[in-house]
Amino acid sequence: MTIKVGMLQSRVRVEEKLLAEELTRRGVELIRFDDREFTLDLLAPDQHFLACDVVLERCINHLRALYTLRILNDWGVPTVNMYEIAQICGDKLLTTAALVRAGIPTPRTMVAYTEESGIAAIEQMGYPVVLKPAVGSWGRLLSRVNDRDAAEALLEHKVTLGSFHHGAFYIQEFIEKKGRDIRTFVVDGETICGIYRTSEHWITNTARGAVATNCPITPELDDLSRRAAEAVGGGVVAIDLFETGDGLMVNEVNYTMEFRNSIHTTGVDIPAKIVDYVIKVGEQHAASR
Repeated sequence: MTIKVGMLQSRVRVEEKLLAEELTRRGVELIRFDDREFTLDLLAPDQHFLACDVVLERCINHLRALYTLRILNDWGVPTVNMYEIAQICGDKLLTTAALVRAGIPTPRTMVAYTEESGIAAIEQMGYPVVLKPAVGSWGRLLSRVNDRDAAEALLEHKVTLGSFHHGAFYIQEFIEKKGRDIRTFVVDGETICGIYRTSEHWITNTARGAVATNCPITPELDDLSRRAAEAVGGGVVAIDLFETGDGLMVNEVNYTMEFRNSIHTTGVDIPAKIVDYVIKVGEQHAASR
């Protein structure tokens, strides 16, 4: 049975090229959707999308991904990932809340809504702290706050900017990572591989210049990664973890992760693992039609 797989994309990066090549190699019918070009009528489902047995979401823009997934799922089109996963993982507060509900160790986090309550929360937590936008990626707009002067300035700037994303202050305890953190990749409930991300800077995203090396998957790392993935709904996700004196701690969960630097580093064919899951979802949908 030949299934039809849609790929929802923006600018085509290395990851999308690799995924498309793997899908084509598997003999599926691949239909590409550029989010800069299509339109969606909520009252008139698009037949091109309806023809797909599954749609693989690879948008760069979180808002476009979120809205499109919501509409496709309402139309009955299975997606990887589903809307609920994108909604949780795309918002750091919702991710942290999901981890806390699941009893997964995560850095202490506080939320405040005004400059005054923000300062109170920060000083209750104790310097240094990390201020993050609830929605964002690639380590952008993260701030390490070392004292009250910096806290007051940053909170004032956020209030002055006045955007929706700066309407709440996401305040997290600073974790001393000693130059590295861990990212694991979980696909359909399996921890397929992991990398250390090492940098002299306190922000250890590879997008900010961190170096990736292979990280062996220990039983503890496997268990925590799978539990974190389950907490946000499963699917295809990347888990960011810290090593601490009290054990591993989950920091964030990502739902449209980049992986180009992790394939040769780990020796795992990440695109093939993702495509395995996409085809599984598509075949299940095709069988139910």
